[in-house]
Order: sequence, then C-alpha cells, then structure tokens
Amino acid sequence: MNAPTLERPPIPGVKHIVAIASGKGGVGKSTTASNLAVALAMMGHAVGLMDADIYGPNVPIMMGTKARPQMTPEREIEPLERHGVKLVSLGLIAGDGVPIIWRGPMLAKMVTQFVRDVAWAPLDCLVIDLPPGTGDVQLTLTQSTPLDGAVIVTTPPLVAQEDVRRGVEMFRTVEVPVLGVIENMSTYICGSCGTETPIFGRGGGQRTAEAYRVPFLGAIPLHRQVQLGSDRGEPIVASDPDAPLAKMYRDVAERVWRSLAG
Repeated sequence: MNAPTLERPPIPGVKHIVAIASGKGGVGKSTTASNLAVALAMMGHAVGLMDADIYGPNVPIMMGTKARPQMTPEREIEPLERHGVKLVSLGLIAGDGVPIIWRGPMLAKMVTQFVRDVAWAPLDCLVIDLPPGTGDVQLTLTQSTPLDGAVIVTTPPLVAQEDVRRGVEMFRTVEVPVLGVIENMSTYICGSCGTETPIFGRGGGQRTAEAYRVPFLGAIPLHRQVQLGSDRGEPIVASDPDAPLAKMYRDVAERVWRSLAG
C-alpha cells in the first residue's frame, strides 16, 4: 500500500534528521542513540539529540544531566548541552520518577513541540531517539517531520528480527529511507578475561539487513564498560574515546553520516 503524499516542512537551521528506532524495547536503542550523537559531534558536526521516548525518557541519565530547560525570549525551549550535543527530553521537564500517563493526542502534541518549538538551530544533524515499536510517536514523526532516514537497532535473537521487519516495513510505508541496521549486544565480552561469547546468538542483524537490502552498519558487543558509562551519564565515546567499543560507535557514526551527506 502506498502512503499518501505528506506535508513535512523543514526545521529551519537543521540540515539532517535521523531517527534511531527499534522494533522492541530492551535492545539498547537509547544507548546507541546517545553514543552516535556524541560520536557525530566529535567528528566536528553540530548535533542535537531529541528524546522522543515519552514513556521511557532515558536520555537525561545517559547524557548526565537533570537540569530543567529554560525558555528563550522567542518562547522556544532552550536545549541543554552535554558532551558537545544539544538535547531535550520530557524526562528533564517532568522530573525524576514521574509517570507519563498520556493518550495519543498528548503524545503527538509533545513530540511536535520538541521538533518545532526547540531552539535547535544551527544543526548539521538532529538525532531522534524513538520509543520502541510502531505506535503514535513514530506515526506523528514520520508524517510531519522531514526525516532523512532511520537507523534500526536490534539484537541477534530471531524474536527481535521479526520486530525489525515490522519497523522496516513501517518506514517504507511512510517513505522514510532505512539507512541501515545495527546489531547491538552481538556478543558478550567478559570484563575480566576478554572472552567473547555470542550469548544471544549470532548474525541476526546482518541477515535481516541482507533480507531487506539495507546496509548493515555494524555489530556492537555487550560490555560492562558501556553500561557503566550510561549509568554515569558518560557515553563511552566521550569517556574513553580510544577504547575499541568507542571506535565501533564512531565507525557506525561515520557510515550514517556518509549516508546522510551522500
């Protein structure tokens, strides 16, 4: 089924917009989004990170800030800045532990405000951390925002791949290019001995990318260093830029940027 032609007016001063998506929760999508945003900033680009995971806004923790955004004289939300990245999240506005109990229309309004009423400009790239699945937030963004593409984060098990397929089909239906697939938690690296074990299986992300003829952007192993960095609000790309894992995220960021700029 072909999607209807949609009005997606540009965001003034924002050159590229990329969504980080996942078919299901718990695959490390927000960790990936945070590290990719910081990696792009370290490449010299002006980068923003929008936390569109309204029900589970984890970006403030992962980026290490609890400050409340202020309003500009023009009545726009002033994004915070951490690790060279501008960011905004409902978690910064609602406060710690406050549940977001909203229906679809309220979600759509909040997401639209984060896109249109935040002082993002000037940006080379706005990274949007989507909630998992294919619900109201995804529909609002894909129909109203000029996304240059989507990156889908998955894990190796077969059950995760089925959810990836739904995500790929959703973006294709609304005519948003899928820039590629990232397989997170591809293996587990022991922090003591360095042994690498495929505890969730192997190669599921690459097989899915090949099946849908989209780029396979890379495989990121599961390592305690990444988890600790997220808990401390210091993405590994920023806290230990010379680490092998940080290089993996930078390699993925470079591939994403080439797709956007190409």
